[in-house]
Amino acid sequence: MGQANTGTRRLYSMPINKSVGLRCDQVVVPAGFYPKKAYPEKLHRVAFFDDQQQRRLVFLTNHFTLSALTIADLYRCRWQVELFFKWVKQHLRIKAFYGTTENVVKTQTWIAISVYVLVAIVRKRMKIGLSLYTMLQILSLTLFEKRLILQVFTEIEYKNQISSDQIKLKLF
Repeated sequence: MGQANTGTRRLYSMPINKSVGLRCDQVVVPAGFYPKKAYPEKLHRVAFFDDQQQRRLVFLTNHFTLSALTIADLYRCRWQVELFFKWVKQHLRIKAFYGTTENVVKTQTWIAISVYVLVAIVRKRMKIGLSLYTMLQILSLTLFEKRLILQVFTEIEYKNQISSDQIKLKLF
């Protein structure tokens, strides 16, 4: 797949159903000397209007056996996977995957999701006022200490309350 905004020359168009969001289904070739030299083959160009994002998306692929709607759906699903892994990176703190096999990545991701959900449950049940991010940071620092989880978080909340009270006293 190449960038959709690169220059292309249309060879022919196939009929489309605009009611499902398709805007074009074309066979194209790269335009210009260097793009043509780099990739002389025909490409399948699909344009799709996404109602949710109010954006026109254009996809270039070398798959000619798939329908235009299937190509649009595949790339939209791919985008959902990209967003999921962005969320994983931001929230689950997986610094590196300890292998490259599908099983290793799945196992490590499920462990991280499980930890995140368990901490969210603890936070809700114990009515802890800290953010999930803060709780995960505290747990990573106190992982091998022999203290009750409630004790760890109540001490932190108590220390935060004291320091904020001291700041208030200093201001007046």
